[in-house]
Amino acid sequence: MTTQSPPPLTLETAKDLQRMLRAEIGPGLSERELDAVEARFGFTFAADHRVFLAAGLPHGSRSWPDWRNGDPEDLAGRLSRPVEGVLFDVEHNRFWHPAWSPRPAETSDALQVARSELATVPQLVPLYSHRYLPGTAGESGHPVLSVHQSDIIFYGNDLSDYVRHEFTGRASTLPARAAVGFWSYFVNGSPGTDVTAPTPHTPYAVSAQEAIECLRMLALERLIGRQRHPHQLIEAGLTALVLGVETESLALLAGLGRTEHERAEALFDQVLAELGLPETLPGDDTDVPWQAARWELVRWWLRLIVNGSLHPGAGGDVITYEGWGALARPRCLQPLVDKVDAYNAWDAIQDRTREQAIVTEAERLLAGPWPPLE
Repeated sequence: MTTQSPPPLTLETAKDLQRMLRAEIGPGLSERELDAVEARFGFTFAADHRVFLAAGLPHGSRSWPDWRNGDPEDLAGRLSRPVEGVLFDVEHNRFWHPAWSPRPAETSDALQVARSELATVPQLVPLYSHRYLPGTAGESGHPVLSVHQSDIIFYGNDLSDYVRHEFTGRASTLPARAAVGFWSYFVNGSPGTDVTAPTPHTPYAVSAQEAIECLRMLALERLIGRQRHPHQLIEAGLTALVLGVETESLALLAGLGRTEHERAEALFDQVLAELGLPETLPGDDTDVPWQAARWELVRWWLRLIVNGSLHPGAGGDVITYEGWGALARPRCLQPLVDKVDAYNAWDAIQDRTREQAIVTEAERLLAGPWPPLE
């Protein structure tokens, strides 16, 4: 199936989009100003990003980068944040891209290799808060990405679609696109689906029942179109095996080596069947695609946030996108989304007070009826 590219953004269309923003709009940047910004900071705006900024410069909030009068140090920090966030996860969360050479044993050496690899990846250019567009000269129609360390999710098919998604709540009906070079590892799309990066949670099960629950939740994530790394399936299998879960294929899944990852999905399916889990998965018979599955997953993601297995910011982004957005923005999740937005608007990579606000709201939601009352 061929995906049709959206039409190029025009000044008139860009001005229409800017009327949807919760921002003041100043005079647009001239071609000379745009060229000067690119020369000063060493990047290129994508074609639609240039047109958007030429139509008008949003301001009045620190979430909008001020390419005309902004602090150069602040702008440089915004530009470097995607790479620095990945490096943070390399150092603190054991992240390692599968296309890189084997990870060195010493963290300092791993950071050196990662920094060298990241020096060659496509530049991401800040659009609003932690939303970024690839900076590809002369090209338009790239997806907008929401970037928080290596938790990177798809937030719009292109700039126009993103503005409608972020500021009006209109869900996209366009085919998803994710041609962003290196960054496509974190985000993939297929026609008619929005698929985010694998949920970056750590193992939490301490009983056989919890281990089986984790296997079932990974199956639910697949139902709604989310990716899973093969190592997540293998790790879930190993945890279940250690905790006493017994099936014929579980040991095979848990024992897969690095060169056998392509077998993980098939063995995972066998384990699910042997545990009788496929029969427990909800169907898709509602107006909202996979509504019951999404509510189950929202509750699970909230629990992971509360028990420390999922970073509050990362988990909040997943719930915002796969839960709140896909479930037609239920009011009961709005307080959580607001706290996630407040966390993401903060400049520091980590902010404990805002993290705790997300955790507290997750606890409140879990203490009430499920699904939560509107």
